[in-house]
Amino acid sequence: MIEIPEEFAQSTVAREGEQGAAWVARLPHIVDELLEGWDCVPDGAVMHGGVGVIVPVRSADTGPAVLKVSFPHPGNVHEPDAFVAWGGRGAVRLYARDDDRYAMLLERAQPSTLAQSADPDEMVVVAGRISRRLAVPAPAGLPRQSDRAGQWEHRLLVDAEEFEGALPGRVVQAALATVRELGSVQPEVLIHGDLHPRNILRAEREPWLAVDPKGYVGDPAWDGGTLLKSMGLLFIAADDPGLEVRRALELFADAAELEPERVRRWAQLHAVEAAYWARRHGFRRARGGPELDRLTALAGHLAEALTF
Repeated sequence: MIEIPEEFAQSTVAREGEQGAAWVARLPHIVDELLEGWDCVPDGAVMHGGVGVIVPVRSADTGPAVLKVSFPHPGNVHEPDAFVAWGGRGAVRLYARDDDRYAMLLERAQPSTLAQSADPDEMVVVAGRISRRLAVPAPAGLPRQSDRAGQWEHRLLVDAEEFEGALPGRVVQAALATVRELGSVQPEVLIHGDLHPRNILRAEREPWLAVDPKGYVGDPAWDGGTLLKSMGLLFIAADDPGLEVRRALELFADAAELEPERVRRWAQLHAVEAAYWARRHGFRRARGGPELDRLTALAGHLAEALTF
């Protein structure tokens, strides 16, 4: 029976409460049943992400693979659907799925991520190329980003009123314009939904493969915003952060074959949302104190740098 990493157990219970504690207690038994059902044996130390454990395994059918079991949450429902649609194109392959237990048997990639690259330009270009490969016609039944546009607008208006003066008015108005003009009408394209350097792994079948998709239908330029927001600490360390972030979005748009202006607008919206989220909830890496203040200021700087 596997041992659940203590850090993962604690964070799950802190986030999900009693339901999370009950699930963590069942998790070793769930993994044992899946290993038996898929005829696998453990083949390495248990790893984890934010919402699930990853068990390296080996089986006669697939060879090296990983068993991923996620906490049951609506945001995790369509991950296997995305892998099916991609069929290994720019992402790890799906070998088996158990939707009732939020479990998948996946192609094993290497543990190193794109985030470990010493070259920010490489991060942006690789992510752009991956985004282009993942932008395939969306299968039926997946959640549409366009259906969330009303929620985005409402949240922006509430945040702007509650945190009046936190961001310049022109910055907030630009984000609202993006939601109103781009949010409700989006392409019928499958996108990753959470594309950032930690969700792109080195691999053997291809140099890089994506993991942990949300499986949304929407504008591929949205993923450019997710990426650029996640790289904010790299930009803010530059002599001219605004210049660097604008150059990065140009690189991403070129690699992803997207309109730079759409990428910029979505990235600006992401930064505005992050600036308000920080004030309301904090971040996983900083719930308070000077580090949260620094990250909150960073989000605001990025939002202003991306407002034309």
